[in-house]
Amino acid sequence: MAEAKREIERKYESDDSGLPDLTGAGGVAAVLDKGLVDLDATYYDTADERLTAASLTLRRRTGGADAGWHLKFPVAPGVRDEIRAPLSDTVPEDIAALVRSRVRDTELIPLVRLRSSRDVRHLVDAEGTLLAEASLDTVTAERLTGKRRAAQWTEIEVELADGGDPAVLDQLEKRLRKAGVRPAASPSKLARALELTAGRRRGGKTGPPPPVTAGDHVLAYLRTQRDTLVELDPAVRRGLPDAVHRMRVATRRARSTLRTFGTVLDRTVTDPLGAELKWLAAELGTDRDQEVLADRLKTALDALPPALVTGPVPERLTAWADARHRSAHAHLTGVLDSRRYLTLLDTLDALLADPPLRKAAGRKPGKVLGKAVGKDEKKLAAVLEHALELPPGQDRDLALHEARKKAKRTRYAAEAATAALGAPARALTAGMKSLTTLLGDHQDGVMARRTLLELAAVAHAAGESAFTYGVLYGREEARAAATEAELPARWRKIRSGAAG
Repeated sequence: MAEAKREIERKYESDDSGLPDLTGAGGVAAVLDKGLVDLDATYYDTADERLTAASLTLRRRTGGADAGWHLKFPVAPGVRDEIRAPLSDTVPEDIAALVRSRVRDTELIPLVRLRSSRDVRHLVDAEGTLLAEASLDTVTAERLTGKRRAAQWTEIEVELADGGDPAVLDQLEKRLRKAGVRPAASPSKLARALELTAGRRRGGKTGPPPPVTAGDHVLAYLRTQRDTLVELDPAVRRGLPDAVHRMRVATRRARSTLRTFGTVLDRTVTDPLGAELKWLAAELGTDRDQEVLADRLKTALDALPPALVTGPVPERLTAWADARHRSAHAHLTGVLDSRRYLTLLDTLDALLADPPLRKAAGRKPGKVLGKAVGKDEKKLAAVLEHALELPPGQDRDLALHEARKKAKRTRYAAEAATAALGAPARALTAGMKSLTTLLGDHQDGVMARRTLLELAAVAHAAGESAFTYGVLYGREEARAAATEAELPARWRKIRSGAAG
């Protein structure tokens, strides 16, 4: 089973003169010699180096205390999450799943072999507590594909101890710089090995040119959503906070883009992809909606005076939330492993590589994108104003939910057009965000009331008091009434051009 570890480290160039004396820097009271360790790591990637392009590293390493498979995700400069799995002959399934959105059906092959002789030092404080580990690594790299070129170098690596203060690394770096040691030019051993064994200088990343036409702007926004989907896939699998929500938003943004800008991208081609994006958003929503609903109910319960909580309400609510979450997450993981999902990603890639552009795509963006955004805004106005005319009840709830979806679509359209339209699009985006937040709270309340009725029925059948569920239901009704009373003024403010 794979496990995760946060790794905070810095790498430095070395001229083989060894490690400078670090005693006294960053609270270091003593430097303990831990001896030499021989490490042998084989790095895997696709032939076109997809993982490397995303700053991911996948290796199988022997030697040292953490022999096994390691997959590293960048978090921030010098900070990575390392996923570890035990040694095996092939890539473990837990690890393979985390790179599936990038690899898909392409084979992972041995790309580079790195053998390192590591001279290890433990940096400890006056109480003997480990602050950091410093090592001098003598590295031999061998390219395993194409021309089997080799390279050698020496580097210094300083890794913060688990739970340590990153300020220690700042103090140690000051001492290293004073001794003439400089930060490494490459972010990792693999990056340096690829550069040195490529037979040529590796160029920096180059993205698409700045958008000019209407089609450029739409495709740039759509490309960003595709990249977000692929990037968040492993975070969703790992259950990281907010990952499902962000992936679902990217899915909805991509679908809205295809629907809104039909004068730019031919909908006879994009509609099937839009349908698949709708499916994926719904699957992601199962887990996300459950998470939001559970948080809402728990927060509301915590806010009640103890005298209003009768029966095992907290225990029943926790059991309900935990069971729903486990089921939803397991289902979602299966979705991400499905052929349908991987085909969706392939189709999105193919569309971006060869977009079905219409005549308007080649025109200046202002008029083309502005017209599309305005059309979405008019549709929203019609739906929301109709909802506000309805009396409170189920029909109004359904109409307000439909208005929420139209508001989101308008928001995403304005976002896509912001680079072309400037301040008006930014103002509309902010206004739609304000509106969707209010409408979202209203819809969450609808779902909360429905769930409270179900929980009350289960509690009653078990012989428990349903009083507390009724209190929570009444508070949700009052909250919904307040939201509905606020909506007309909020809408007028947005329509007048103020994003509040």
